[in-house]
Amino acid sequence: MKRLGTLTLLSTALLVSACSNEENSGQAFGADPKLPAPERGMLPSMKIAEPTPWGNAAPTVPKGFTVTAIATGLAIPRQTLVLPNGDILVAEGRGGKAAKLKPKDVIAGYIKAKGNTKVKGGNRLTLLRDADGDGKYELKTVFAENLDAPYGLAFANNKLYVANQGELVSFDYQEGQTKASGAPTSVAKLPSEINHHWTKALTVSPDGRFLYVGIGSNSNITERGMEAEVDRAMVWQIDAQTGAHKPYATGLRNPTALAIQPGSGQLWAVVNERDEIGPDLVPDYLTSVREGAFYGWPYSYWGQNVDTRVQPPDPKKVASAVKPDYSLGSHVAALGLSFSIPAMGDAYADGVFVGEHGSWNRQNPVGYKVIFVPFKNGRPAGQPIDFVTGFRDGEGKTRGRPVGVTVDPRGALIVADDLANTVWRVVRQP
Repeated sequence: MKRLGTLTLLSTALLVSACSNEENSGQAFGADPKLPAPERGMLPSMKIAEPTPWGNAAPTVPKGFTVTAIATGLAIPRQTLVLPNGDILVAEGRGGKAAKLKPKDVIAGYIKAKGNTKVKGGNRLTLLRDADGDGKYELKTVFAENLDAPYGLAFANNKLYVANQGELVSFDYQEGQTKASGAPTSVAKLPSEINHHWTKALTVSPDGRFLYVGIGSNSNITERGMEAEVDRAMVWQIDAQTGAHKPYATGLRNPTALAIQPGSGQLWAVVNERDEIGPDLVPDYLTSVREGAFYGWPYSYWGQNVDTRVQPPDPKKVASAVKPDYSLGSHVAALGLSFSIPAMGDAYADGVFVGEHGSWNRQNPVGYKVIFVPFKNGRPAGQPIDFVTGFRDGEGKTRGRPVGVTVDPRGALIVADDLANTVWRVVRQP
């Protein structure tokens, strides 16, 4: 009880002491964001996301689109996958087991937990089916269970690939089946000790030969030492046949979603950057992922901006750091990524949808929405466009938090909401 009282007092103090100019501070977007100077303090500002039910409300979508809840009562939906026959798989679960290092970690954990669902993670895959194509998914059934915090999903080689928090596994799949035919087969073990960032993002090369897994760091900026970061803060390339793996790109603090660009076959990622140097640093980002490239973490951010908290420094690594392609804004917590298709309409035909889970360490919250980043000539071009909003109301109440986003080839956007435990479907009106 004494500990809880201390946490409450400290949390209140954090909220009251937040800098007033933070509420008016600007978020920088695009290829060349203007970054402010770092701000250091004992603790970051924090804003609790206050959960409230949707009731009769629903997210807001652009004119010409409708949004429908196609599955409710799930157990923490994270990422989704549209199968060739139109069925949708939903990965449900919660992972992580990192011990708190400092009192600030205990406080931050308490604050963040206030904005999360109290439902226990399902550790399963749920299948949704709309047999008659009317947009109502009349079948909701468990496809596979007893998994370990499943997150990333991919389909290739007549197999379903699932990235659990500690292992990449596969299921044999025949079109139309509604339940896995047996236990999964191990493809490759993934780093799981400590698991500060437990989510393992996943996608597959167009030819099905390679799987790409995003593996987050075990800290904000190496507080547990570099030995805890071995094989982390990077994207692995895994041979689908043998399970052999190698680092594909490094210095990516927490690559939370991966996608292959249609046509080019280029790998892209959204990445959650570091905390505790101000409300407008460091931008989470969208970037192409180049083989062999180093993206800065932990030594620098947004290219070659040195993070002086990391000791000892490494000037050679900083000099090699690649600047990301597109700033999404700081602390938006981008967790979903999917390339669009012409069926989404002219305004949204070329670009990516990004699910933003939302901030916890800003007095003025950001994220809590799905945005569209337009592309031109294969690259991000222009300002982000709000696409699905209304997850937070005007009074600071939070109805939902978007995670994975998936474009259905039939012209719909599937959005996983892990606060309301709902899957939403956004579709163009006829």
